[in-house]
Formats: sequence, C-alpha cells, structure tokens
Amino acid sequence: MKNFIIIFIVALFITGCSNTAKQLKEKIINADSAAINYFKGDGTMDTVVAVKIIKDKQSIEQLTSFITGNSASVKNNCGYDGSVHYFKNDAVIQDIFFNTSIESCRCFQFVLNGKRGSTQLSDEAGKLLFAIKLK
Repeated sequence: MKNFIIIFIVALFITGCSNTAKQLKEKIINADSAAINYFKGDGTMDTVVAVKIIKDKQSIEQLTSFITGNSASVKNNCGYDGSVHYFKNDAVIQDIFFNTSIESCRCFQFVLNGKRGSTQLSDEAGKLLFAIKLK
C-alpha cells in the first residue's frame, strides 16, 4: 500500500508537469511573432542590450519546441539572461524568461494560469538563442 501511494504521487507530479508544458504549447503555438530581449547577463532584467524580432514561422516553431520541452523545477533566486514575448495580432500572449549563463539555473520560466512553471533549457536551445542574438 505504501508503494502504491508513492507511485501515485510521483505519477501525479509527472502528469502535472507535462500538462503545464502542453498548456503552454497550446497557448503559444499560433503566435505570429516573438520578441527576444537579451539582458546584460548579470541576472537583472532592467538592462536590455539587444532585442530581436522573429516573424519567420519556422523559427518561431523551433523556439517553441525548445520552450515547451521537458518540464523542470522552478529555479528561485537565479535571475534571467533574457525574455521571450510571444505575440498574436500585435498583442502579447505569453512572456517567458530564460537563464543560459549559470548551469544550475538553465531553464525557461513562465507564469501560466496564475502558476509558475519551468522547462529545461537544453544546449541546443542555448545555441539557438545565441545565434538569434548574433543576427
């Protein structure tokens, strides 16, 4: 019985995490553009050093696939290196923040339905964000 309860709790946790990523994907999949703000790199959000606008559907979909990937635990006190803002018809539909510079803090973080969520920021996602910044 004890093992059943532990398995049930783990399954509930995994299901909840994957639903958050799925809900996020459903919300941003129809975005027509995205703006990426790159911050100074010291964890503060008030120093934007570059802004890149993406309107190419393929690039938006590639970025979205990274952001809505594997769930991760929410990282507190890490700060951010940038933010992604998804748009539909010139209105922001979702804000997502990311940290690429600190290994233990690498993730995408967002608020969805009033709850904080997080997904893993893979090496490939980091490379894509860096490549977009250089364009």
